[in-house]
Amino acid sequence: MCLWPAARMTAAAFKSFLALLVIVDPIALVPLFLVMTAGDDPAWRKRMAARAAAVAGVALAVFAALGDALFAFLGISLGAFRIAGGILLFLLAVDMLLAKPSRQRTTPEETEEGTHKPDVSVFPLGIPMLAGPGSITVVMMSRATATTLLEHVMVFVGIAAVAVICWLVLRAAGRIERRLGQTGMNVLHRVFGLLLAAIAAQFVVDGIRDSFRM
Repeated sequence: MCLWPAARMTAAAFKSFLALLVIVDPIALVPLFLVMTAGDDPAWRKRMAARAAAVAGVALAVFAALGDALFAFLGISLGAFRIAGGILLFLLAVDMLLAKPSRQRTTPEETEEGTHKPDVSVFPLGIPMLAGPGSITVVMMSRATATTLLEHVMVFVGIAAVAVICWLVLRAAGRIERRLGQTGMNVLHRVFGLLLAAIAAQFVVDGIRDSFRM
């Protein structure tokens, strides 16, 4: 009898972690990171990767912690937020399926500005490339749908795990680009886009169900 709730909680935690990892998609940032740090030595590049992952993790944790208060203050129902978030994520998923940069994540102007900055770890890498509108939506929704203390804790554990993965991916950006090549990264980008489209559709379905539940 105790295994079913535990299994359901584990599945929910994994779903939240997977959704966040897919929306952050650190592999897609490898070429941009290499362009913005082209003139930097490897030690400084690794330092910026660590700082960007930490900034993104803290920013996402803050939005996750404040999600319920923001909903209450603005008078937004969970169903409405799910629908809006699903639409936002679906638009991002379309860009990912087409393997093209999304303006939801960053704009060409922000990328261009990053190439001239000595330190891109906070802006634009940490925010908004890693912690952008899509990832903020996911963590706020995950926290809002958590019902037990352990589920709330698992949301923050998932954020920490994704931040560590981002750090590892950016730290090894040069090797990843050489091993996968542009074609390999585009394939992964499209796979993540397909998964994100399915997650976005489920968000909309759940939001409609919540909004019209009597």
